[in-house]
This record gives sequence, structure tokens and C-alpha cells, in this order.
Amino acid sequence: MAQGDRAAKVADRIKEVIAKRLEKGLRDPRLGFVTITDVRVTGDLQHASVFYTVYGSVEERADSALALKAATGLLRTEVGKNLNTRLTPSLEFIADAIPENAASIEALLREAQERDEEARAAAASATYAGDEDPYVKPRDYDDEDDELDDDELDDDDAEEDDAPAR
Repeated sequence: MAQGDRAAKVADRIKEVIAKRLEKGLRDPRLGFVTITDVRVTGDLQHASVFYTVYGSVEERADSALALKAATGLLRTEVGKNLNTRLTPSLEFIADAIPENAASIEALLREAQERDEEARAAAASATYAGDEDPYVKPRDYDDEDDELDDDELDDDDAEEDDAPAR
């Protein structure tokens, strides 16, 4: 089994254990509706970064962060009981920015759509600055106009003959 596979399995197990424990509830009234989004474990299995989101206002998010920080020892003990590893990794709770990123992406997409609509409206009433088709097309030549008369050809030859030789 590769080292990365083991770290991924340990991370998944930590995520399950913490989520179940939070579902049972902590005695801290500051803890809001917390969702564990991801867990990343270092290759040596010594440290786990636990990413979470909190539903609610900025104040509720701050209170939940304090509650998780206070409950880190309890949660680490719970993880240690449920992991089959020699050492229990230290836990670090990090607020996940997924909701904020999603909101900013939605705002950017909305802005792009508005700009596209403005461009379509401008294109509908736009006119060409020059010719509609600016590319030069070959002209259709009339055979009569292009051919020199035999008389004209003879006159040109005669002038060359009259010129003194140098």
C-alpha cells in the first residue's frame, strides 16, 4: 500500500469520526451547524487539517470556530479511539472558504452574462466601418478590353526599332 493511499484512508476515517461526534453534539452552546468538508493528513500521519463550513452569520461562524478550538482535545481523543494508528494526529480546524468562493464565482458569472448581453445588443445595431466585405475580389475581364489590337502592337514595335542603338 502506498504512503499516499494510507494518508487518504486515515483522512477519510478522521472525517467520519469527527462528523459523527459533531452530529451527537458537543456541550458547547457556541457551536453552530458545522459541516466537515475535507480532511488532509500529512504523509507521516502526524497532523490533520480539518476543513469545515458553518451555516449562519459571521458572528455564528466566529463562535463555532472558538467552540471547535476548545473541543480539539476531546475530538482528538475520539479520533485516537477510532483509528488503528500508533500515534493520533494533531488536529487543526480551518474554516473552508467554499461558500464565499461560490458566491464570488456566481457574481463573476452574472457579470459576464450581463456583458455578453450588452455586446449582443451592441452587435445587433452595429454597422460596418468600411465595406461590408473588405476583401478584394478578382475582376471579371472582358476579352475585348484586355487584348491589344494588332495595330497598337505594331506601333509599339516600330517605335523601338526607330530608336538609335547604343
